[in-house]
Amino acid sequence: QVQLVESGGGLVQAGGSLRLSCAASGRTFSSYAMAWFRQAPGKTREFVAGITRSGSNTYYADSVKGRFTISRDNPKNTVYLQMNSLKPEDTAVYYCAADLAVVVFTAASTYDYWGQGTQVTVSS
Repeated sequence: QVQLVESGGGLVQAGGSLRLSCAASGRTFSSYAMAWFRQAPGKTREFVAGITRSGSNTYYADSVKGRFTISRDNPKNTVYLQMNSLKPEDTAVYYCAADLAVVVFTAASTYDYWGQGTQVTVSS
């Protein structure tokens, strides 16, 4: 059981940067693979980035590869998403998700725990 709370969303101009944080409760944070998903209006929830338990492996959607960086600080029970070179199409509600697994899955249905989401709006 884990509770997740996202923060750091907001309004940013195209080409700008933003860092999202996801704070997790409990002492078993390091047992979870973590991921960021996003959902834009009228769209399904899609995988953005994922990171394994120790942070040694990361995965990205093609649409954000080279621009976004996922990282985690296990002693702080926190996962981050550094977003650079933001585009208007990045506008969405971003969700943090946790999966009690060794590997990262890209399907939203595999994740058991979700944060409430944080809005990211990129203006042109």
